[in-house]
Amino acid sequence: MTTFDRRRFLMLSAAGLALPLVPRLALAEEAALSEAAKAVGGTIVAQGPAPKPLRLAVLSFQGSSFWEAADKGIVAATEYLKPLNTAVDYIQLGTGLTAEVMVAGIDGALTKQYDGIAAVPIFDGTVAKVNEVVAEGVPFISFIADSAEKSNRNVSMGMLAYDAGAKAGEFIAKQTGGKGKIAVITGYLGAAQHDARMNGALDLIKKNYPDITIVGPFECKDDDATAYSQATDVMTSNPDLSIIYVTAGGSEAAAKAVRDAKATGKVGVVGYDNLPEKQQYKDGGEILALIDQAPARQAFDSIVMLHNMLGFGATYPAEIAIDAPVVLGKGAKT
Repeated sequence: MTTFDRRRFLMLSAAGLALPLVPRLALAEEAALSEAAKAVGGTIVAQGPAPKPLRLAVLSFQGSSFWEAADKGIVAATEYLKPLNTAVDYIQLGTGLTAEVMVAGIDGALTKQYDGIAAVPIFDGTVAKVNEVVAEGVPFISFIADSAEKSNRNVSMGMLAYDAGAKAGEFIAKQTGGKGKIAVITGYLGAAQHDARMNGALDLIKKNYPDITIVGPFECKDDDATAYSQATDVMTSNPDLSIIYVTAGGSEAAAKAVRDAKATGKVGVVGYDNLPEKQQYKDGGEILALIDQAPARQAFDSIVMLHNMLGFGATYPAEIAIDAPVVLGKGAKT
Protein backbone atom coordinates (compact mmCIF):
# COMPACT_ATOMS: atom_id res chain seq x y z
CA MET A 1 0.00 0.00 0.00
CA THR A 2 1.45 3.41 -1.00
CA THR A 3 1.69 6.36 1.41
CA PHE A 4 -1.24 8.02 -0.37
CA ASP A 5 -3.39 4.92 -0.13
CA ARG A 6 -2.56 4.48 3.54
CA ARG A 7 -3.52 8.10 4.34
CA ARG A 8 -6.79 7.75 2.39
CA PHE A 9 -7.54 4.51 4.25
CA LEU A 10 -7.04 6.18 7.63
CA MET A 11 -9.08 9.26 6.69
CA LEU A 12 -12.05 7.19 5.47
CA SER A 13 -11.87 4.98 8.54
CA ALA A 14 -11.81 7.94 10.91
CA ALA A 15 -14.81 9.44 9.16
CA GLY A 16 -16.75 6.24 9.62
CA LEU A 17 -17.23 5.83 5.89
CA ALA A 18 -17.67 2.42 4.30
CA LEU A 19 -14.54 1.08 2.71
CA PRO A 20 -14.53 -0.72 -0.62
CA LEU A 21 -13.76 -4.37 -0.08
CA VAL A 22 -10.39 -5.49 -1.35
CA PRO A 23 -10.80 -8.74 -3.31
CA ARG A 24 -9.38 -11.74 -1.47
CA LEU A 25 -6.59 -13.05 -3.60
CA ALA A 26 -7.10 -16.52 -2.11
CA LEU A 27 -10.33 -16.81 -4.10
CA ALA A 28 -8.37 -16.74 -7.33
CA GLU A 29 -5.42 -18.73 -6.13
CA GLU A 30 -4.85 -22.44 -6.04
CA ALA A 31 -5.29 -24.12 -2.67
CA ALA A 32 -2.03 -25.78 -1.69
CA LEU A 33 -2.24 -29.54 -1.34
CA SER A 34 -2.65 -30.70 2.23
CA GLU A 35 -0.20 -33.09 3.86
CA ALA A 36 -2.85 -35.82 3.62
CA ALA A 37 -3.22 -35.10 -0.10
CA LYS A 38 0.51 -35.36 -0.60
CA ALA A 39 0.59 -38.60 1.38
CA VAL A 40 -1.81 -40.24 -1.11
CA GLY A 41 0.11 -38.86 -4.08
CA GLY A 42 -2.49 -36.29 -5.10
CA THR A 43 -1.48 -34.19 -8.12
CA ILE A 44 -4.57 -32.12 -8.99
CA VAL A 45 -4.71 -28.84 -7.08
CA ALA A 46 -8.02 -27.11 -6.33
CA GLN A 47 -8.27 -23.78 -8.10
CA GLY A 48 -9.77 -22.12 -5.04
CA PRO A 49 -13.00 -22.13 -3.04
CA ALA A 50 -16.03 -22.90 -5.22
CA PRO A 51 -18.07 -19.75 -5.96
CA LYS A 52 -21.17 -21.59 -4.70
CA PRO A 53 -21.60 -24.68 -2.52
CA LEU A 54 -21.00 -27.94 -4.39
CA ARG A 55 -22.08 -31.48 -3.53
CA LEU A 56 -20.12 -34.33 -5.03
CA ALA A 57 -20.76 -38.07 -4.83
CA VAL A 58 -18.02 -40.67 -5.11
CA LEU A 59 -18.93 -44.34 -5.49
CA SER A 60 -16.50 -47.16 -4.84
CA PHE A 61 -16.31 -50.76 -3.65
CA GLN A 62 -14.84 -52.29 -0.50
CA GLY A 63 -13.41 -55.60 0.65
CA SER A 64 -9.67 -55.60 -0.03
CA SER A 65 -6.50 -53.64 0.65
CA PHE A 66 -6.82 -52.15 -2.84
CA TRP A 67 -10.17 -50.56 -2.08
CA GLU A 68 -8.89 -49.48 1.32
CA ALA A 69 -6.16 -47.57 -0.52
CA ALA A 70 -8.77 -45.91 -2.73
CA ASP A 71 -10.68 -45.01 0.46
CA LYS A 72 -7.66 -43.07 1.70
CA GLY A 73 -7.70 -40.95 -1.44
CA ILE A 74 -11.42 -40.28 -1.03
CA VAL A 75 -10.99 -39.25 2.60
CA ALA A 76 -8.05 -36.97 1.74
CA ALA A 77 -10.06 -35.26 -1.02
CA THR A 78 -13.07 -34.86 1.26
CA GLU A 79 -11.03 -33.09 3.93
CA TYR A 80 -9.10 -31.02 1.37
CA LEU A 81 -12.26 -29.70 -0.32
CA LYS A 82 -14.34 -29.19 2.83
CA PRO A 83 -13.05 -25.63 3.51
CA LEU A 84 -13.29 -24.89 -0.22
CA ASN A 85 -17.10 -24.89 -0.31
CA THR A 86 -17.35 -28.46 -1.66
CA ALA A 87 -18.90 -31.36 0.24
CA VAL A 88 -18.04 -34.92 -0.79
CA ASP A 89 -20.34 -37.82 0.05
CA TYR A 90 -18.72 -41.25 -0.10
CA ILE A 91 -21.25 -43.89 -1.21
CA GLN A 92 -19.87 -47.32 -0.32
CA LEU A 93 -21.16 -50.12 -2.54
CA GLY A 94 -19.95 -53.12 -0.57
CA THR A 95 -17.86 -56.09 -1.62
CA GLY A 96 -19.83 -57.46 -4.56
CA LEU A 97 -18.53 -55.99 -7.81
CA THR A 98 -21.40 -56.13 -10.28
CA ALA A 99 -22.84 -53.78 -12.86
CA GLU A 100 -26.17 -53.90 -11.07
CA VAL A 101 -24.68 -52.66 -7.79
CA MET A 102 -22.89 -49.79 -9.51
CA VAL A 103 -25.96 -48.82 -11.56
CA ALA A 104 -28.10 -48.73 -8.41
CA GLY A 105 -25.52 -46.55 -6.68
CA ILE A 106 -25.27 -44.12 -9.59
CA ASP A 107 -29.06 -43.99 -9.88
CA GLY A 108 -29.32 -43.09 -6.20
CA ALA A 109 -26.74 -40.34 -6.60
CA LEU A 110 -28.59 -38.95 -9.61
CA THR A 111 -31.85 -38.92 -7.65
CA LYS A 112 -30.20 -36.94 -4.86
CA GLN A 113 -29.12 -34.32 -7.42
CA TYR A 114 -25.41 -34.19 -6.74
CA ASP A 115 -23.50 -31.62 -8.78
CA GLY A 116 -20.93 -34.17 -9.93
CA ILE A 117 -20.21 -37.89 -9.65
CA ALA A 118 -16.96 -39.88 -9.61
CA ALA A 119 -17.15 -43.66 -9.71
CA VAL A 120 -15.54 -46.96 -10.74
CA PRO A 121 -17.94 -48.18 -13.48
CA ILE A 122 -15.78 -51.21 -14.52
CA PHE A 123 -18.60 -53.18 -16.25
CA ASP A 124 -20.21 -52.54 -19.64
CA GLY A 125 -23.62 -52.82 -17.99
CA THR A 126 -23.06 -49.38 -16.44
CA VAL A 127 -22.78 -47.47 -19.74
CA ALA A 128 -26.45 -46.55 -20.17
CA LYS A 129 -26.68 -45.18 -16.61
CA VAL A 130 -23.49 -43.14 -17.00
CA ASN A 131 -24.86 -41.72 -20.24
CA GLU A 132 -28.06 -40.79 -18.42
CA VAL A 133 -26.07 -38.89 -15.79
CA VAL A 134 -24.19 -36.89 -18.41
CA ALA A 135 -27.40 -36.22 -20.36
CA GLU A 136 -28.80 -34.67 -17.17
CA GLY A 137 -25.90 -32.21 -17.22
CA VAL A 138 -24.06 -33.81 -14.30
CA PRO A 139 -20.30 -34.24 -14.88
CA PHE A 140 -19.12 -37.83 -14.45
CA ILE A 141 -15.53 -38.99 -13.94
CA SER A 142 -14.53 -42.63 -14.16
CA PHE A 143 -11.45 -43.56 -12.15
CA ILE A 144 -9.40 -46.75 -11.67
CA ALA A 145 -11.49 -49.03 -13.93
CA ASP A 146 -13.73 -47.90 -16.77
CA SER A 147 -16.09 -50.03 -18.83
CA ALA A 148 -14.75 -51.58 -22.04
CA GLU A 149 -17.59 -49.98 -23.99
CA LYS A 150 -17.00 -46.26 -23.95
CA SER A 151 -19.66 -44.18 -22.22
CA ASN A 152 -20.18 -40.42 -22.45
CA ARG A 153 -18.30 -39.82 -19.18
CA ASN A 154 -16.43 -36.52 -19.15
CA VAL A 155 -13.10 -37.98 -18.03
CA SER A 156 -11.71 -41.49 -17.64
CA MET A 157 -8.60 -41.90 -15.49
CA GLY A 158 -6.75 -45.18 -15.17
CA MET A 159 -3.94 -47.39 -16.37
CA LEU A 160 -3.88 -48.73 -19.92
CA ALA A 161 -4.91 -52.15 -18.72
CA TYR A 162 -4.07 -54.22 -21.81
CA ASP A 163 -0.66 -52.58 -22.10
CA ALA A 164 -0.04 -53.17 -18.39
CA GLY A 165 -0.94 -56.81 -18.93
CA ALA A 166 1.53 -57.04 -21.81
CA LYS A 167 4.17 -55.54 -19.52
CA ALA A 168 3.36 -58.25 -16.97
CA GLY A 169 3.58 -60.89 -19.69
CA GLU A 170 7.07 -59.79 -20.73
CA PHE A 171 8.16 -59.83 -17.10
CA ILE A 172 6.76 -63.34 -16.61
CA ALA A 173 8.55 -64.56 -19.73
CA LYS A 174 11.82 -63.16 -18.44
CA GLN A 175 11.39 -64.81 -15.05
CA THR A 176 10.64 -68.21 -16.61
CA GLY A 177 13.18 -68.03 -19.40
CA GLY A 178 10.31 -68.32 -21.87
CA LYS A 179 9.20 -71.78 -20.78
CA GLY A 180 7.47 -73.56 -17.93
CA LYS A 181 4.03 -73.34 -16.35
CA ILE A 182 2.11 -70.38 -14.97
CA ALA A 183 -1.32 -70.04 -13.36
CA VAL A 184 -3.72 -67.12 -13.71
CA ILE A 185 -6.04 -65.85 -10.97
CA THR A 186 -8.30 -63.00 -12.04
CA GLY A 187 -10.79 -60.91 -10.10
CA TYR A 188 -14.05 -60.89 -12.02
CA LEU A 189 -14.46 -62.46 -15.44
CA GLY A 190 -16.30 -59.83 -17.46
CA ALA A 191 -14.82 -56.87 -15.57
CA ALA A 192 -13.25 -54.87 -18.38
CA GLN A 193 -10.01 -53.96 -16.66
CA HIS A 194 -9.45 -57.40 -15.14
CA ASP A 195 -10.02 -59.03 -18.53
CA ALA A 196 -7.73 -56.56 -20.30
CA ARG A 197 -4.88 -57.11 -17.85
CA MET A 198 -5.30 -60.86 -18.16
CA ASN A 199 -5.54 -60.86 -21.95
CA GLY A 200 -2.69 -58.39 -22.40
CA ALA A 201 -0.36 -60.85 -20.69
CA LEU A 202 -1.77 -64.07 -22.13
CA ASP A 203 -1.98 -62.81 -25.70
CA LEU A 204 1.68 -61.80 -25.59
CA ILE A 205 2.76 -65.09 -24.01
CA LYS A 206 0.77 -67.24 -26.44
CA LYS A 207 2.15 -65.36 -29.43
CA ASN A 208 5.79 -65.09 -28.42
CA TYR A 209 6.44 -67.80 -25.84
CA PRO A 210 4.73 -71.05 -26.93
CA ASP A 211 6.75 -73.06 -24.42
CA ILE A 212 4.91 -71.44 -21.51
CA THR A 213 1.89 -73.45 -20.39
CA ILE A 214 -1.03 -71.52 -18.91
CA VAL A 215 -3.30 -72.95 -16.20
CA GLY A 216 -6.60 -71.21 -15.52
CA PRO A 217 -7.90 -68.56 -15.30
CA PHE A 218 -9.49 -68.91 -11.88
CA GLU A 219 -11.98 -66.27 -10.73
CA CYS A 220 -11.44 -65.21 -7.12
CA LYS A 221 -13.92 -62.29 -7.13
CA ASP A 222 -11.29 -60.14 -5.38
CA ASP A 223 -11.66 -62.31 -2.28
CA ASP A 224 -8.43 -63.07 -0.40
CA ALA A 225 -9.65 -66.35 1.08
CA THR A 226 -10.65 -67.59 -2.37
CA ALA A 227 -7.37 -66.47 -3.94
CA TYR A 228 -5.43 -68.21 -1.16
CA SER A 229 -7.35 -71.46 -1.72
CA GLN A 230 -6.95 -71.27 -5.49
CA ALA A 231 -3.22 -70.60 -5.25
CA THR A 232 -2.78 -73.49 -2.82
CA ASP A 233 -4.76 -75.88 -5.00
CA VAL A 234 -3.00 -74.96 -8.23
CA MET A 235 0.44 -75.42 -6.63
CA THR A 236 -0.60 -78.82 -5.30
CA SER A 237 -1.99 -79.89 -8.69
CA ASN A 238 0.97 -78.51 -10.63
CA PRO A 239 4.26 -79.21 -8.82
CA ASP A 240 6.13 -77.74 -11.79
CA LEU A 241 4.39 -74.36 -11.48
CA SER A 242 6.69 -71.34 -11.48
CA ILE A 243 4.50 -68.19 -11.60
CA ILE A 244 1.06 -67.20 -10.30
CA TYR A 245 -0.23 -64.17 -12.18
CA VAL A 246 -2.94 -62.30 -10.25
CA THR A 247 -4.72 -59.70 -12.36
CA ALA A 248 -6.71 -57.96 -9.60
CA GLY A 249 -7.24 -58.41 -5.85
CA GLY A 250 -5.63 -61.38 -4.12
CA SER A 251 -1.92 -61.06 -4.85
CA GLU A 252 -0.96 -60.87 -1.17
CA ALA A 253 -3.18 -63.88 -0.45
CA ALA A 254 -1.49 -65.83 -3.25
CA ALA A 255 1.89 -64.79 -1.86
CA LYS A 256 0.89 -66.04 1.59
CA ALA A 257 -0.13 -69.35 0.01
CA VAL A 258 3.32 -69.62 -1.57
CA ARG A 259 4.99 -68.91 1.77
CA ASP A 260 2.78 -71.35 3.66
CA ALA A 261 3.50 -74.04 1.06
CA LYS A 262 7.22 -73.42 1.57
CA ALA A 263 7.47 -72.73 -2.16
CA THR A 264 9.30 -69.41 -1.85
CA GLY A 265 12.01 -69.26 -4.51
CA LYS A 266 10.25 -71.92 -6.56
CA VAL A 267 6.92 -70.18 -7.22
CA GLY A 268 6.60 -66.41 -7.52
CA VAL A 269 3.62 -64.06 -7.69
CA VAL A 270 3.20 -61.30 -10.26
CA GLY A 271 0.35 -58.91 -9.52
CA TYR A 272 -0.85 -55.35 -9.22
CA ASP A 273 -0.85 -52.50 -6.71
CA ASN A 274 2.19 -51.71 -4.63
CA LEU A 275 0.47 -51.46 -1.24
CA PRO A 276 2.05 -51.55 2.24
CA GLU A 277 0.35 -54.87 3.04
CA LYS A 278 2.40 -56.53 0.30
CA GLN A 279 5.82 -55.29 1.38
CA GLN A 280 6.59 -58.33 3.52
CA TYR A 281 6.03 -60.60 0.52
CA LYS A 282 8.21 -58.47 -1.75
CA ASP A 283 10.95 -58.58 0.87
CA GLY A 284 10.42 -62.30 1.43
CA GLY A 285 10.70 -63.24 -2.25
CA GLU A 286 7.13 -64.47 -2.73
CA ILE A 287 6.05 -61.44 -4.78
CA LEU A 288 8.34 -60.94 -7.76
CA ALA A 289 6.69 -57.81 -9.14
CA LEU A 290 3.71 -55.51 -8.74
CA ILE A 291 2.44 -53.17 -11.43
CA ASP A 292 1.22 -50.11 -9.58
CA GLN A 293 -1.85 -48.05 -10.45
CA ALA A 294 -1.96 -45.69 -7.46
CA PRO A 295 -5.63 -46.10 -6.43
CA ALA A 296 -5.46 -43.44 -3.69
CA ARG A 297 -4.06 -40.86 -6.08
CA GLN A 298 -6.66 -41.67 -8.73
CA ALA A 299 -9.51 -41.27 -6.26
CA PHE A 300 -8.15 -37.98 -4.94
CA ASP A 301 -7.41 -36.46 -8.33
CA SER A 302 -10.80 -37.41 -9.79
CA ILE A 303 -12.72 -35.72 -7.00
CA VAL A 304 -10.66 -32.53 -7.16
CA MET A 305 -11.08 -32.45 -10.95
CA LEU A 306 -14.85 -32.38 -10.44
CA HIS A 307 -14.46 -29.46 -8.02
CA ASN A 308 -12.43 -27.52 -10.59
CA MET A 309 -14.76 -28.38 -13.47
CA LEU A 310 -17.88 -27.29 -11.64
CA GLY A 311 -16.43 -24.32 -9.78
CA PHE A 312 -14.12 -22.86 -12.38
CA GLY A 313 -14.98 -24.40 -15.75
CA ALA A 314 -11.72 -26.34 -15.84
CA THR A 315 -11.32 -28.86 -18.65
CA TYR A 316 -9.35 -32.10 -18.66
CA PRO A 317 -8.53 -34.70 -21.32
CA ALA A 318 -11.26 -37.27 -21.88
CA GLU A 319 -8.70 -40.03 -21.36
CA ILE A 320 -6.02 -39.75 -18.68
CA ALA A 321 -3.61 -42.68 -18.66
CA ILE A 322 -1.60 -42.98 -15.49
CA ASP A 323 1.88 -44.43 -15.24
CA ALA A 324 2.05 -48.13 -14.43
CA PRO A 325 5.55 -48.73 -13.07
CA VAL A 326 6.77 -52.25 -12.30
CA VAL A 327 7.92 -52.49 -8.68
CA LEU A 328 10.25 -55.43 -8.19
CA GLY A 329 10.39 -57.81 -5.26
CA LYS A 330 13.51 -59.36 -3.77
CA GLY A 331 13.32 -62.55 -5.83
CA ALA A 332 12.93 -60.96 -9.27
CA LYS A 333 15.44 -61.59 -12.02
CA THR A 334 16.74 -58.29 -13.33
